[in-house]
Amino acid sequence: MMKRFNNTSSGRHRSGSNDSNCSAEEENATRSASPATHAHSPKKFTLTNAKKLSSSNNGSISPIPTTKISITPQNNNDENSPTTPNSRNSFKMPKNDLLGVFDRNILLKEELNRQWITYPSLKDVDPSKRDELFRKIVKQCEILCSFDEAPDNDPALTELRKKAHTFKRSSLLDCVEYVNTPEGQKIFTPESTMQSIVRMVQVNIHRALPPRTKDFDVEEDEPTLDKKWPHLQVVYELFLRFVVSAEVNAKVAKKYITQEFCLTLINLFDTEDPRERDYLKTILHRIYGKFMTHRAYIRKYISNVFYTFIYEQEYHSGIGELLEILGSIINGFAIPLKQEHTQFMQKALMPLHKPKCFAAYQQQLSFCLIQYVEKDPDTAIFILRNLIEIWPWVNSQKQVLYLNEVEELLELLGFDQLLVIKKELFDHLGRLVGCAHFQVSERVLCLWNNTHLVNSGCLSRQLAADLLPKIFAPLLTKSENHWNTIVEGLARSVQKLYQEFDPALYDSCAADHEAGLLVNLAEERITENTLDKWAELEQQRAAK
Repeated sequence: MMKRFNNTSSGRHRSGSNDSNCSAEEENATRSASPATHAHSPKKFTLTNAKKLSSSNNGSISPIPTTKISITPQNNNDENSPTTPNSRNSFKMPKNDLLGVFDRNILLKEELNRQWITYPSLKDVDPSKRDELFRKIVKQCEILCSFDEAPDNDPALTELRKKAHTFKRSSLLDCVEYVNTPEGQKIFTPESTMQSIVRMVQVNIHRALPPRTKDFDVEEDEPTLDKKWPHLQVVYELFLRFVVSAEVNAKVAKKYITQEFCLTLINLFDTEDPRERDYLKTILHRIYGKFMTHRAYIRKYISNVFYTFIYEQEYHSGIGELLEILGSIINGFAIPLKQEHTQFMQKALMPLHKPKCFAAYQQQLSFCLIQYVEKDPDTAIFILRNLIEIWPWVNSQKQVLYLNEVEELLELLGFDQLLVIKKELFDHLGRLVGCAHFQVSERVLCLWNNTHLVNSGCLSRQLAADLLPKIFAPLLTKSENHWNTIVEGLARSVQKLYQEFDPALYDSCAADHEAGLLVNLAEERITENTLDKWAELEQQRAAK
């Protein structure tokens, strides 16, 4: 007959710590020290029932008032349910749960009567029974634990939740520890195990993310960490071992890892918790590589996230992680690029330069575009033209980030592509050199410190005749007593470089510049004389 434990007694449950963040080593040590975990028959523990607690007058538990609290209902109508049909345990919550309003007596009674079965460790049971035991443990882990504070800091409910947190985490850690061995990997082979794991993962991770405040600043504000992370971490770890396992047949597993499941994962990238996004990134990338039938849908879902972010929302937490996945995906595109892949770059990636939080994912976006240029050099022409067209002239910080990306693109730009875009590019560089903001001027002048660009790129001697006339006037202005010494020094270095490249060309540009100044001076004098004549005529008219 199945034995029951009282959760309020110490040392009788499987976990020995109330800290839900305990490490795997602590969990294993606690399990080995527990006298109840070595038996091969499952055992349950419960807290004292609510009626008994509420009638206690020893002063340790206060009377139970009525309050409002929300709890997640569970459906355990499954043949693999860890509880027996005749047990007191029931994971069905009252119908009032739909309204989120409970009498605290009902809530406490439900939580106190919930029974957790203490199963033996997977490595301690007979190999023939491990599959069934593993599914039972996984099924029990579908129960969601509340991480909210107990109403009025009730000690009984607080203690119950702590023990439930530790117990569930310990069960998950036992599964992860077992499947981390070559023998444990074989437990993933049965289709029923695949179904159980995916269902448990979906129940635990599928949830509504907390709303983000409108004034949230990604660079200044701290992200909101999920209180459920002690459980979510181990759930993600178990699922990651499942996805990467060679024992998992992709043709069978795709029945349960569906397109809707992938959409759930992609939607979760908006969580502010960077730890969860890191797991999601790895898992989604592994799914993309293993389930070929899902690849087009995953790319489509990611592009839809980008469209929503660009045209509807102001911020999304996981754009950088999604771009990291795309960087690896683009690297595997076949050559020549399909029209679908080119359109993805033009319509989904390039507009990502516009949002104001562009700095949060600039490096990942730049890496994706570099992958495109390496696959097809002609894409560099479209990328550079688009950047010039949407250049953020009123935002100096964004201009510096754009210049970082432009420098990487220019290093990969072929000579044939350079001849196509050189006029637009050199006109743009001339405007940037003459920019009033010193950081922009400094960054663009640093391009001449790139030896590849100076020796064989767009800044080389071969193209000096096309480039120098565009930049000579603003370059001379910056080199003559600019208030920022760094900008002044860089401008003089560029001048010296072109004097060494082609002294005759430099002298010719200087002469043209002087002639232009004289023409401008003459035009100014003509304008002044015209204004004087008009003023004189106005005075004569007023005198009459």
